[in-house]
Amino acid sequence: MTWLRRISGDLATATIQRLEETLPWYAEMPPARRSAVGLVAQAGITSFLQWFEEPASTPAIAADIFAAAPRELLRSVSLTQTLQLVRVTVEVMEERVAGRSEKVREAMLSYSREVAFAAADVYARAAEARGLWDARLEALVVDSILTGEADDELPSRIAALGWHGHGEVAVLVGTTPPQLDVDQVRRTARKLGVDVLIGVQGSRLVLVVGRADLPARGGDDTAELPFPEIAKRLEPGFGSGHLVLGPAVPALVDAGQSARAALAGFAVARAWRHAPRPVEADDLLPERALAGDAVAKQTLVERVYRPLQAHSADLVATLWSYLDNGRSLEATARELYVHPNTVRYRLKRVSEVIGWDATGPREALILQTALILGSIGTDATRRRGPVNRRPVVSR
Repeated sequence: MTWLRRISGDLATATIQRLEETLPWYAEMPPARRSAVGLVAQAGITSFLQWFEEPASTPAIAADIFAAAPRELLRSVSLTQTLQLVRVTVEVMEERVAGRSEKVREAMLSYSREVAFAAADVYARAAEARGLWDARLEALVVDSILTGEADDELPSRIAALGWHGHGEVAVLVGTTPPQLDVDQVRRTARKLGVDVLIGVQGSRLVLVVGRADLPARGGDDTAELPFPEIAKRLEPGFGSGHLVLGPAVPALVDAGQSARAALAGFAVARAWRHAPRPVEADDLLPERALAGDAVAKQTLVERVYRPLQAHSADLVATLWSYLDNGRSLEATARELYVHPNTVRYRLKRVSEVIGWDATGPREALILQTALILGSIGTDATRRRGPVNRRPVVSR
């Protein structure tokens, strides 16, 4: 044992030299980090000598090896690199003691196993703590998006989560399944070429979905998939019930707009008896408007009433008459004193101008709600009249 202690300094020096020769990542590290790694190697040799005298102290001594390293070293040296460090140290010691003491050699191999397990335990605990921190940060980011309370720190928090999104974003709101498999949701998202932020709020599950360039997408060309199709493929990750997709927005910092629409749609989705799953929030505009959603009211007026009014008063009158007469071409033609073909032509023009077809029952509800809201707003403006400004009296 005396001779082993005598050469411990030489072992540490030889180990550092071998690390520089065989491990490129070690040679490229900054001096401070390289010194910290050297301390770990030297602590390992000293710890082995102590353990060789008292084998029962293995767990405590093995854990003490990594106490010599600063905490930030865990973020700069991976578990693979740590195991390479252990292997080089063992090789150097094995070369120096080979042929001198078989007992020391066997003890060293046994101890190196304990060190490897200790390293795995250290990194596992660090990963667990980092995972809990990431989960809390992700929940905070999703909550900020839902409440619209985004601040200057939101971009940095998003970057800390490793967000890969670079373009459009949409929010998907549904129910939380009894057993939520977060990893499966993320794997599905990667295959679809999107990144997700996941928020669980009791019985409600929220996904913030953003387009991203992610590796290992299974070879499928999914980069151009529309968000409704992406939502359909993510649908199995949700529980039973309604699933609502908010409109796409340009970037993650604008996701609050999509979130508000999705949440408003989710709150009233049960009012549409045959709502598809998933359903787009904009397909629930009538229900959202009846529930008092100001954004839905404004959207209906701006997408339907104002474009038609700006295009032609005849289109507005024809659409009103057609809807009031139960979508009957003949009754509409009689009321307007025109031929039924004229009514057909005008309805076709309505569809071309606003993108909705009045001949379908669901779209007829959307258009009629928009006409009512537009008329209310127009009448209110007309009743108020011009704003009277008090004359300025000079003194």
